[in-house]
Amino acid sequence: MSQSPLINKLVDALRCLPGVGPKSAQRIAFHILERDRDGARRLSASLLDAVDNIKHCSSCRTFSETDICTLCASSSRIRTQLCIVESPADVLAIEQSNSFKGLYFVLMGHLSPIDGIGPEDIGLDILASRLDNEQIDEVIIATNPTVEGEVTAHYISELAHSRNIRATRLAHGIPIGGELEYVDSGTLSHAFSGRRDI
Repeated sequence: MSQSPLINKLVDALRCLPGVGPKSAQRIAFHILERDRDGARRLSASLLDAVDNIKHCSSCRTFSETDICTLCASSSRIRTQLCIVESPADVLAIEQSNSFKGLYFVLMGHLSPIDGIGPEDIGLDILASRLDNEQIDEVIIATNPTVEGEVTAHYISELAHSRNIRATRLAHGIPIGGELEYVDSGTLSHAFSGRRDI
């Protein structure tokens, strides 16, 4: 049995979401059509509104409805600390931890020469300009602990050091509540190299 062209179009559109393959997209499409058409209308309106009205903060590059996001505009933030992250989701995660009160710079990715992603593609030229023009005392590098994240962290640390700015890296290691027998060898290696006195 062939499906309606509109159903096929909906299934194909849903496949743009991360982690949604053909079967998941089909299940979502059928659920919306069978049980939640009002929810689908709200989702459609919210998506359109977000796509039309959310842009990037001109300072930190996170998502914002205004030219300067609320974090960058806040007078209570520590303006001499700059945390570098790969995505707006990382900003949200750090903010939810309530452990950082400085400013951010969002790369929107990481260096990946194999994929043709160079420094300008992730805004490292903009970051360099920011380091030159603002009073930054410390750059906290919070890129992901992947090969690409480590390469990006190294590049950023060189940018900072060439300007006599302190560069630090978030600690990597054993998660709270984790058991050693279940921790992978790479994480254990990072934990040993980053150990500190107690």
